[in-house]
Amino acid sequence: MDAALGHLVFSLKYDVIGDQEHLRLLLRTKLRTYHDVIPISCLTEFPNIVQMAKLVCEDVNVDRFHPVLYPKASRLIVTFDEHVISNNFKFGVIYQKIGQTSEEELFSTTEESPAFAEFLELLGEKVLLQDFKGFRGGLDVTHGQTGTESIYCHFRNKEIMFHVCTKLPYTEGDTQQLQRKRHVGNDIVAIVFQDENTPFVPDMIASNFLHAYIVVQVEKPCSEQTLYKVSVTARDDVPFFGPPLPDPAVFSK
Repeated sequence: MDAALGHLVFSLKYDVIGDQEHLRLLLRTKLRTYHDVIPISCLTEFPNIVQMAKLVCEDVNVDRFHPVLYPKASRLIVTFDEHVISNNFKFGVIYQKIGQTSEEELFSTTEESPAFAEFLELLGEKVLLQDFKGFRGGLDVTHGQTGTESIYCHFRNKEIMFHVCTKLPYTEGDTQQLQRKRHVGNDIVAIVFQDENTPFVPDMIASNFLHAYIVVQVEKPCSEQTLYKVSVTARDDVPFFGPPLPDPAVFSK
């Protein structure tokens, strides 16, 4: 038991994303749940359980974790996960240029159009990641391994960190851009921004976690009359969900 955080439950899963081995880490506390995906290649030596817990929450202060041997533990943990209330959220943001129709193209974009930059200003404030004290959404705020800046929003006592694809590190020679996909591909919902009408379907991105996409297409960008046409699409296995968008789903800046 942690003196400050209380009872802790830690889960670990080995996973392969693309051709790279990862550790999927999940730390549950009474107030919130921490989650991160760590490439094994980034570890200088394999950490013990306490060190893994500190990777997702630096405030952990325990000497060891004890194995859970209760037969119904898995069911109880699932129940806890389903009912936990979070005030922290993370969303992916993908900039889809006209004509881009593959995952490789979507994750390889490095520049931001003026219209996309204007949209990011609408989402939240640009923050420097170094020593950032708010909700970081799994981004590195110590060593700069996930870029230098991101988009963050504090709205109605909720903290939102956006994983903006163009602000995450671009790796030359990596067609899959695993550094970017590690974050955007592990979000549940992503925003897809388009300067012009371009086809987008969820199957373009291979991910076990991305379930729904908010597609935003700009009209009259960088003006007093800027409008955003919004649509929502989801994977085939996602049941219908609300609230419904207005008709027409067009919003002013």
